[in-house]
Amino acid sequence: METIYLLIETEVGRLEEVARRIRSVPDVVEVQGVTGPFDLIVKVQADHINTALDVVMSKIRRVPGIKSTETLVTVSGP
Repeated sequence: METIYLLIETEVGRLEEVARRIRSVPDVVEVQGVTGPFDLIVKVQADHINTALDVVMSKIRRVPGIKSTETLVTVSGP
């Protein structure tokens, strides 16, 4: 199982709408509000890294109200 974390900055006043839409995306397993320069952290898990990245690129990043994103791909332990 491959895991990606996505940090999302939303447009002002659209946090709840963006979070709701992202929660309905297949392979999204967790959505949490956070403090700092980003508004949400999203956990995506899929059987293959390409599938997880496709979820980010073709589904999540197209959600209206997203201002910017940063994608973090997990790696195996040290």
